[in-house]
Amino acid sequence: MTVTATPASSGRRTPPGAAGSADARTATADARKATESTEGTNGTTRPTGIRLAAAHALTRHRGLLIGAGTAAALLLGAALLGTGSWPASLAVDLSGPLGRASDWIIDNRDSHPLFLYFLGHVSNLVVVSVRAVYLVLLALGWAGVTAAAGLVAWRVAGVRLALTSVAAFAVCGLLGMWVPTMQTLALMVVAVAASVLLGGLLGLAAGLSDRMHRVLRPVLDTMQVLPAFAYLLPVVLVFGIGVPAAVLATVVYAAPPMARLTALGLRGADAGVMEAAASLGATGRQRLLTARLPLARKELLLGVNQSIMMALGMAVIASVIGAGGLGDRVYQALASVDVGAALAAGVPIVLLAVVLDRVTAAAGGRIGAAPRRRAGLVRAAGLLGVAAVAVAGRLADRLAWPDAWTADVAEPVNRAVDWMTGHLYTGVPLVGGTADWAGRFTTWVLNPLRDALQWLPWWTVLLAVGALALLIGTWRTAATAVLAMAAIGVLGVWDPALDTLSQVLAAVAVTLLLGFALGVAAARSTRLGRALRPVLDVFQTLPQFVYLIPVVALFGVGRAPAVAAAVVYALPAVVRITAQGVRAVDPAAMESSRSLGATGRQQLFQVQLPLARPALLLAANQGVVLVLAVVVIGGLVGGGALGYDAVFGLAQGDLATGLVAGAAIVCLGLMLDRVTQPTERALAGKGA
Repeated sequence: MTVTATPASSGRRTPPGAAGSADARTATADARKATESTEGTNGTTRPTGIRLAAAHALTRHRGLLIGAGTAAALLLGAALLGTGSWPASLAVDLSGPLGRASDWIIDNRDSHPLFLYFLGHVSNLVVVSVRAVYLVLLALGWAGVTAAAGLVAWRVAGVRLALTSVAAFAVCGLLGMWVPTMQTLALMVVAVAASVLLGGLLGLAAGLSDRMHRVLRPVLDTMQVLPAFAYLLPVVLVFGIGVPAAVLATVVYAAPPMARLTALGLRGADAGVMEAAASLGATGRQRLLTARLPLARKELLLGVNQSIMMALGMAVIASVIGAGGLGDRVYQALASVDVGAALAAGVPIVLLAVVLDRVTAAAGGRIGAAPRRRAGLVRAAGLLGVAAVAVAGRLADRLAWPDAWTADVAEPVNRAVDWMTGHLYTGVPLVGGTADWAGRFTTWVLNPLRDALQWLPWWTVLLAVGALALLIGTWRTAATAVLAMAAIGVLGVWDPALDTLSQVLAAVAVTLLLGFALGVAAARSTRLGRALRPVLDVFQTLPQFVYLIPVVALFGVGRAPAVAAAVVYALPAVVRITAQGVRAVDPAAMESSRSLGATGRQQLFQVQLPLARPALLLAANQGVVLVLAVVVIGGLVGGGALGYDAVFGLAQGDLATGLVAGAAIVCLGLMLDRVTQPTERALAGKGA
């Protein structure tokens, strides 16, 4: 049934003849305006109607035009360029220049003014700051640190979170990881403080200046899609292996969310409040301090929360370049495939992540609430209590966690892994074993996909990347994606990059299949949504390193475990975004389809999913970015390709190999982001 809208009458009666002549004149004028050129203000003509019709036709048939152009380019390329991998003549060997640059930096670290008067002071400041925080934590002792954590959690979120925090630090000690936990916490304190300061200043500039916002926005966009490994290589080149490089890499990685959310909060301040402050004669500085910043408190605290979580994840990954602490224990255990030791160090990382996330989230939820009675007196009493506990521990010579209170979990875990290896890896009736699954996935999915990508002529890969980017984006995004992919070939790592790309594509396919299904089910079932919420919350707070531990225990080492870890890491974000998008569909559209007799399946596929298309595209984009981040880290557990080259370069000091692999990872991440992230203009054009 088709419903046609008709214009309402104006109420004024017109003689039939006059009406007919008036309608004819109106129709003639409209046709003339639509088909003939109109006179511009400068005396020139512009065919507005024809241009609008042509633009509308191009928008409607954009996909067909891109497909036809791609087919024509394929035929032309096959005739002119032939087949084969990336030509060696188009590659540039950077090992020589990078090796010379590395040698120059090493030779001039102690003599060049840039290092003596700037970078050297930065490095010393980082070392002194981390050491000072670490000594304070050691001086407080295990009892003082645990009491301080409980006090902060109690003041922010109540008794339940305080008990959780105390229990979390106690478990760190029971696992024999108290000293590594304090090392990681000291690095975290310094890195988060620097990230919040740097990100806050950048966000302040972007929030107050439109020009600065336009300049910083593409930079922050690019920084947020880069895998964490990409940040390690430049700082290692300048600062070498050690704590300064780890802290500075963490700062660069964790500052963008703080900058973005600070700018968002400042630019979203209530216009009425700002006008009222200006009308009262407040200066720009007074408006900032008394109006903009207070109104942006929630966004600022959310930025702190995101910086903390990203800094913790990066601090663990930075163990590869000498950060020490818990991440170094996990890294060493994974290198020797000691799952028990990796789990013993991974559990404290998880507990730190959960406690820090809950405390900062609760602090954000309290913004705007009425202050508690006698808050100053309670705060002073709590601080005195923490000081008393710390002094008592020092007097009793109990600063370090007692060795008698530790439990060895590595041996039982390794025995369980051995049992799994003997009973679950292979030979399980009907279903097979986990090693069988990993082997079949590698044989039937990963190997064919990798071989197919590497068999394709290099120009067809560039053409496919450009066509995909153009389908959901603009010419600019397509050009960026193609240039990023071409840069990989120029760097001389075309085949390893396609190997990494095959793992990403396989992991993304599994992630989207499971994520869309779970997200739709959670959106349509309130009970399932409530059940999944705490699981997704916990999984989204875990650092990337932690996901490698269970997959190594289940599947061993190889490319399939790296893909499995990537799927588990990216799945929560895809499920959450999908559920939110489906749940946010206009209720009027759902009620209208229900009144027309649509079934639940018809409502899902014809109403909810089409209307939730922007959320689904965002979920796909986030899934791709998160999968790439873990597939690269999968080089630690046999993932190979670019991830292995990056890890090898960092571990062996071969900066040429590591930097080239890191640059290729950056280009691959940029390409995947552009191919999967539609622009606002493209979405508006498709919705026209």
